[in-house]
Amino acid sequence: MRLRRSLSAVFVLVSALVVGLLGTAGTAQAAAPAYVALGDSYSSGNGAGSYISSSGDCHRSNNAYPARWAAANSPSSFAFVACSGAVTTDVINNQLGSLNSSTTLVSITIGGNDAGFADAMTTCVTGSDSTCLNRLSTARTYINNTLPGRLDAVYRAVRSRAPNARVVVLGYPHMYIEPAPWYCVGLSNTKRAAINDTSDALNSVIAARAAAHGFRFGDVRPTFDGHELCSGDDYLHDVRVPVWESYHPTSLGHANGYLPALNAND
Repeated sequence: MRLRRSLSAVFVLVSALVVGLLGTAGTAQAAAPAYVALGDSYSSGNGAGSYISSSGDCHRSNNAYPARWAAANSPSSFAFVACSGAVTTDVINNQLGSLNSSTTLVSITIGGNDAGFADAMTTCVTGSDSTCLNRLSTARTYINNTLPGRLDAVYRAVRSRAPNARVVVLGYPHMYIEPAPWYCVGLSNTKRAAINDTSDALNSVIAARAAAHGFRFGDVRPTFDGHELCSGDDYLHDVRVPVWESYHPTSLGHANGYLPALNAND
């Protein structure tokens, strides 16, 4: 009788251990992230090379920070839907289909195109100091007055579709190192400083709206510090062919600039 009770106790203990191990394994499997990468060209990988042919004009790159994160972390699923040229309404209308209650990680860069940053850069490269400053002033007015509502609409839609996800909103780097060295030709220091100031304004609004929705903000200005244009160790492309790669992060910019900012907040 005692032997039977002892054997029964052993059986119960072993069964409990087996169930516990299976439960642990199941939990580990469930914990594998389901990752969705949203956003514009700074997320799709313009300028990073190794483009995914099926992505067409979205210019998604295997060297972009979302693809690098997925390769390093083996998520249970990975939807890479960021697209070059995207604005806030493009994210809402075209990029949210992969989000659901099982999504555990979302990354996004958005807002630069809404503010007309590409046009502002073109104006500053081709125009006078005053023309550049006026265009950047227009951009900052939009950033301060209109962009917050557009970001709120995106962030609400993301949270509605992915209620359980950690959302990492990544910002934009400074374009130019300050002060620029004497050998850095092209734009004046006045233009460079104004461009960086506008980037700061954009990041401030993005960070504030992200925080208001409980999202994390990944500031890439520290990781790009010392690697802006004119640094001599640039993580960004200057004017180049194809022109759509201009003023976008290089492969190193994604590996050493954006990816660490995502890793710090994932």
